[in-house]
Amino acid sequence: MASALIIVDVQNDFCEQGSLAVEGGASVARSISELAELADLAEDEARWSYVIATRDWHVDPGTHWVGEGDEPDYVDTWPVHCRADTPGAAFHDDLRVMFAEVFNKGETHAAFSGFEGKAMGDDSDLASWLKTREVDAVTIVGLATDFCVKATALDAVREGFQTTVLLEHCAGVAPETTETAMAEMVDAGVNLR
Repeated sequence: MASALIIVDVQNDFCEQGSLAVEGGASVARSISELAELADLAEDEARWSYVIATRDWHVDPGTHWVGEGDEPDYVDTWPVHCRADTPGAAFHDDLRVMFAEVFNKGETHAAFSGFEGKAMGDDSDLASWLKTREVDAVTIVGLATDFCVKATALDAVREGFQTTVLLEHCAGVAPETTETAMAEMVDAGVNLR
């Protein structure tokens, strides 16, 4: 069986100076690049068969974006972010990784889990793409621990994948919501390392 590293939403708008910045986002981009480089050099079983990425790719996500002049509640409404084909939606410059595939999510609606995304190459969903390649274990890193990383990890477990989240290669929005997310992931059977 095969394994995959899933890099979640390491995009400019989620890093420092972005419209929905997570503190430590740029550091996460650098640490993931180092992690992937070490994995490429490894000769043991720890190396992943596939390295893939997810990204917010909003065209018109409806009420996910806050209306002009309104304040976001950061639950149902958010500042405009990761508009498709803009610098904010691009991967951070410090994320220097070759992807086997990129999965875009949220074109017309809110989408937190990478499993809601579609492959750029063939429009398949993430679960189908992984299962077609006989992946049975996934390792998840990226942004943000308490939102899209959590949602992706929970869906990975639901889809039957052995799921690990490497916390040192993630960053959360806030300590309280990150702690809650970690507890939810553990309860669901995610291995936190």
